[in-house]
Order: sequence, then structure tokens, then C-alpha cells
Amino acid sequence: MTDVFIYDHVRTPRGRGKKDGALHEVPSVRLAAKVLEALRDRNGLDTERVDDIIMGCVDPVMDAGAVIPKAAAFEAGYSTKAPGMQISRFCASGLDAINFGAGKIAQGADDIVIAGGVESMSRVGLGMSGGAWFMDPSVNFPAYFMPQGVSADLIATKYGFSRDDVDAYAVESQKRAANAWEKGYFAGSVIPVKDINGLTILDRDEHMRPGTDMQALAKLNPSFQMPGEMGGFEAVAIQAHPEIEAINYVHHAGNSSGIVDGSAAVLIGSREGGAILGKKPRARIRAFANIGSDPALMLTGPVDVTEKLLKRSGLKLSDIDLFELNEAFAAVVLRYCQAFEIPHDRINVNGGAIAMGHPLGATGAMIFGTVLDELERRDLNTALVTLCIGAGMGTATVIERV
Repeated sequence: MTDVFIYDHVRTPRGRGKKDGALHEVPSVRLAAKVLEALRDRNGLDTERVDDIIMGCVDPVMDAGAVIPKAAAFEAGYSTKAPGMQISRFCASGLDAINFGAGKIAQGADDIVIAGGVESMSRVGLGMSGGAWFMDPSVNFPAYFMPQGVSADLIATKYGFSRDDVDAYAVESQKRAANAWEKGYFAGSVIPVKDINGLTILDRDEHMRPGTDMQALAKLNPSFQMPGEMGGFEAVAIQAHPEIEAINYVHHAGNSSGIVDGSAAVLIGSREGGAILGKKPRARIRAFANIGSDPALMLTGPVDVTEKLLKRSGLKLSDIDLFELNEAFAAVVLRYCQAFEIPHDRINVNGGAIAMGHPLGATGAMIFGTVLDELERRDLNTALVTLCIGAGMGTATVIERV
């Protein structure tokens, strides 16, 4: 199997996923096209040599439908020889797009692949693509279906995380993201989104609230208590985990991932692909894995998939310098750190989705690039990137500088 190298990555800023958000006027295809254009222009890429463009998109309907990476390639002026493919594994779609491309390269099928994701949550609402998981009783009964926020509160209850614990984590996420922007840590990878006249629409993550403190968060009511208690989902949770007598509802908008718009893309390839590009690799993809996990807890998949990945790759936790775990909810990260005894100064060191937002299909590629930049900035070697996933799954990837 051939080595798979990482040559470059870019992302857009994250715009608030509402009608008054800065990126609401930009359709998904244009968000995706922006990162394709940037990778081409930054790397002098002959797009005729691109073997595939693979993008995650969780709700590929309306603006985002009809194989959006191929449509984005047309929009970006790529060669018609560059194909495109759209995938979804819910929140891990952007990371799995990279892993899928890496598998093709490792197998010798491709030399140059662009992989990433896009989601315009202000234009295509969460869950717009529908699905049997939450609509068909024959599926959602055995899946112990419940809103993800109720699952997050179930995790907090089961593993002993208080409201203060999750709020304190959220405050730190905001501080870290603000510090990263202030120090210019994202400057080399975030590309401004401009309109057809070349005027900048957005050049900075719009969702952040750097002034957030414990007092401000304490004023917010739990977001998932009503669906849990009134909607009957707490009963579902207790049926799956009878050791829990009642759920302690601790999550709210301030300690959960933000709804945003954005796109990201990573340029990966074989050694031969690097010769075609005339580029030296920045890192290589060492290993990746997927797993199914407890569907009621739903969001503990990162723990399970990390165990699987380390076992299959022969790596140890001590081999990993930095961890990047999507901040879907604060309890997800707290449980991961608890399970592996990871100190907070080695995980999500520049903040995460609580502060900056979670554009579902793009987030995996965004955090993949973020931790690569941070490895280089700190002159470290190895990082593990992972995300929790709806319906109880996990995806993880290890990258290693070369």
C-alpha cells in the first residue's frame, strides 16, 4: 500500500447559520467552490490531474443536492476531467471524505484527491433530508432514537459531569478560539469569502462570543429538558440505561456546538502526486477507522473508535501529541478526556465548535487542518482527529508529520 500525504488545506470562515448570518446569501455550491479555487490557486494545481473530489454533506438537498462537489468543480472552473462524489456519515462526513480519498490513494487508484465538506445550515435546515432513523418506528425503536442533546445530557449524567463542568469547558473553548484568532493561528488556512465584485463578505468566524463567562452561561435554561421530559425521550434513555434514574439536563446553546455555514478542503496525494504538484508533503495519514457504538449514548463513539484505531495501528496514547475532537457538546469532550486521562492542554487547544460552530459536513475537514497547523506551530509530530456521529458511530484519523 502506498503512503498518503497531506499537501495543503483551506477552509472558509464559519458564518452564523441563520438568515441574518453573513454567509446566508452564499449557496452551498459556491461555498464549496471557494475552497476548490483556493487550493488550485495556492498550489498552481493543474485541475486536469485531479483524480477525484470527495466532499461530505449531511443534508444534500435543495441548494446542496445533485453531487455538490462536481457542481462546485464547474463553478470553480476546474477541468471537466475532475470527477466528484458526495458522501454522508453525519458529523464525520468531512473527515470520512479524507479517509475515503486516502484509501483510494493507498490502493493505487488515485494520485491526487481533494477531500473535504460543505454545509450551509442557514439555507438547508438541519434534518431537511429526512430519514428512517428518526421517522420510521421500525428503525428508531431498536436505535433508541432521541435528540442528540438528550444523549449528551445522558452522557453527562452517567459519567458525572455537572452544569458547572460543561459550562467551564465552554468558557475555555471560547477563550482558546479567541486567542487563536488574535495570535493569527488560522491565518494560513482560512480564506475570505468574497462576492462576485470581489468584496469580502466574511473573513472571520462569526459565531464566536469571546466575552462568555460562567455568569452569562448560568442564565441559560437547559435546551433539552422539554423534549426529554415532555417528549418522552428521557424514558427511552432510561430504558437503554436503567442504571440512570433521571437525567440531569446540563446542555444549552452556550455549551453545545453552534449552527453555522462553511466549507473546507484538503489536498492529499501519493508521492507521485506530490511530484505532479511540485510540492513537498506536510504530513501523512498514518491510520483511520470507523466504528458503531452505543446508539442511546450516541456520542461516545470517539472513545470506541480511538480504542479500535490504536489497536489496529499499533500506536499508544502516549504516541499522540495532540487530540482534536469535535465539540458537538461539552460532555462529549469531557467523557473522552475522562476515558483516556487526557489533560485538557492536549486536546482542542485552539477551541472548537462550541465557540466557532459546527458546519456538519465540513467540520471533520476543518479540525483535520486545524490540528495539522498546530502540530507545525508547536513542532510536534502526531495528532489524532475524531468526531462523534449521530445514531451511535465514531470516526478517527491519525496524522503524522514527515
